[in-house]
Amino acid sequence: MAEARRIVATAALPYANGPIHIGHLVEYLQTDFWTRFQKMRGHECLYICADDTHGTPILVRARKEKVTPESIIEKSWEDHFRDFSDFEIKFDHFGSTNSPENKKLVEEIFQNLKDKGHIEVKKIDQLYCEHDKMFLPDRFVKGTCPKCKSADQYGDSCDKCSATYNPSDLIEPQCTLCGSKPVIKSSDHLLFQLNNFKEFLQKWVPEHTQKEISHKLNEWFNEDLRPWDISRDEPYFGFKIPGYDDKYFYVWVDAPIGYIASTQEWCLKNNRKLEDFWSHKNSEIYHFIGKDITYFHSLFWPAMLSCTRFKLPKQICVHGMLTVDGEKMSKSKGTSIFARTYLNHLDPMYLRYYYATKLTQHPDDIDLNLTDFTQRVNSDLIGKITNLGSRGAQMLTKKLDGIITEPLTDGLALIREAQARAEAIAQLYEARDFSKVITEIRSIADMANKFFDEKAPWKLLESDIEEAKSVVSTSLIIFRLLAIYLKPILPKYVENVEKLFGEKTYNWFDTIKLPLNIKLNEYTHLATRVDPEKVQKIIDETKKFYESQEKVEKTNVKKSDDNGLIDFEQFAQVDLRVVKIIEAEEIKEADKLLKLKVDLGNGITKQIIAGIKSAYTAKSLIGRYTVIVANLKPRTMKFGISEGMVLAAGAGGKELFILSPDSGAKPGDKVK
Repeated sequence: MAEARRIVATAALPYANGPIHIGHLVEYLQTDFWTRFQKMRGHECLYICADDTHGTPILVRARKEKVTPESIIEKSWEDHFRDFSDFEIKFDHFGSTNSPENKKLVEEIFQNLKDKGHIEVKKIDQLYCEHDKMFLPDRFVKGTCPKCKSADQYGDSCDKCSATYNPSDLIEPQCTLCGSKPVIKSSDHLLFQLNNFKEFLQKWVPEHTQKEISHKLNEWFNEDLRPWDISRDEPYFGFKIPGYDDKYFYVWVDAPIGYIASTQEWCLKNNRKLEDFWSHKNSEIYHFIGKDITYFHSLFWPAMLSCTRFKLPKQICVHGMLTVDGEKMSKSKGTSIFARTYLNHLDPMYLRYYYATKLTQHPDDIDLNLTDFTQRVNSDLIGKITNLGSRGAQMLTKKLDGIITEPLTDGLALIREAQARAEAIAQLYEARDFSKVITEIRSIADMANKFFDEKAPWKLLESDIEEAKSVVSTSLIIFRLLAIYLKPILPKYVENVEKLFGEKTYNWFDTIKLPLNIKLNEYTHLATRVDPEKVQKIIDETKKFYESQEKVEKTNVKKSDDNGLIDFEQFAQVDLRVVKIIEAEEIKEADKLLKLKVDLGNGITKQIIAGIKSAYTAKSLIGRYTVIVANLKPRTMKFGISEGMVLAAGAGGKELFILSPDSGAKPGDKVK
């Protein structure tokens, strides 16, 4: 047996502002498979995680619900931990970033960075919402991308062209809370000088990330690394920066430090030293993350750690994102599924098994095809693996004496072949190639089922009882081996196999010994087939939930007081813009419709199909200025896509008059 290793494995911290969904589970299950395997091999391996609790979204939600941020994060912790536990995810410690341990460590690491000259204070122009009385974080600003001119982009990066920029660079920015246009306001900010670590990171990144990730990150080194703003102005929910009354640490400072703080909390409970895990020369640290947060973990985090008493991670293990039936998770299609919705209808072992069939050591996206999910689980886990144990155990206990005996020569050779794959499967686990682990296990199951079917022990019960018992014993011994190989992926399933054989908790090296001359316990069903109707119920329940949420949102927008008045916030949700009509075309097949192309300024145009044909000719509208609703969802109509609405007044028909602004208004001006 190899010398025991000391390992800390972390999964990215789930944000406390929302429930766990099946996309999150890709990461937490992947890490669970790996850490359970390490423990089976006899290594000391801690699976560390915590709720990520700080930031503006928590503060805004608390204001809206008229509760404290602390009450929100406490409830979130309970919900998250319950979902994870019910999915058989076994953390050694699941903490919170809003802890005294984390606060102390954040202040210590910040002081290290400051003392070594890596923090600069500089005035920063920021977007400030005068209505909400707050500086707006990146995700609370939307506008048009300054690079590709795509509309409805967040304040830090563009989903269309992947450009990064400052929120103040956005064209026509809007506060996502109230819809009003923010103003530019200056504030002192603390900047971490990331470029000081450029040479170090250029060497570190390729040695500690997958080659696909390293190749992508290398693009950042073609120019100087931008300073990283690690401060936020109040109001903010987080830790105050020492020496400042109105500055808080940006959430991405204290979140990764939460890995260390949560380890420290475990150490305090278990009478251990934090240094044994985060400073010892022989300890190993692995971060499992999604590729959407690679930048923070592979550049900012190692740069920060390099200035501390803590060691850097041995590997950043990046996985891809989840698609469902080949597309992004969709609320309308019912595929943006919460963990709890899944658990309401299906056993977690099915999803654990299916994700294992998809996960590799590469950061490729994985697809949850719901039809394939049902078929593969039923065919492989139930039809091949479980069926091998089921028919062998029931024949041994009901038709024979229930005792596993040493197999005859051909059976023993088959067992030795299955045992010989133990180390190869272990190496696949170590490399996080779980899909290949499942391939190996299926191959052994196929081999054993073929042996059972060809030998047909049910036919030998009268003619050759010894060979019948040998065949059944061979099948059960191989089934037990499969259970050991599967244990990191299906822990509860294998617990029932341990009970069947009357054995203690399996470790990896139990593959060496054979369970001979033991009396099998009574067989109880290990797993049933996935019912497609239950899968459909998950989808239907998800759709129903989002439909009800949409109705509530629409109701809130439409709500008015007894006098028929609405709030400013409700009015501000409608984005009214001045436009110039630059093209107009008659739709001959329609009595009321004209197809317009309008200019919103800054090179942005929209197509609008308007029902004003009875009052205007197409030619008469070209060059006219009018007002449109610019933030309507695009509608696919018979004659094309309409991306907004022209405002008009009047009784209808010929008595219809489009609104026109006074001279001086420019395309793109917001009506307010």
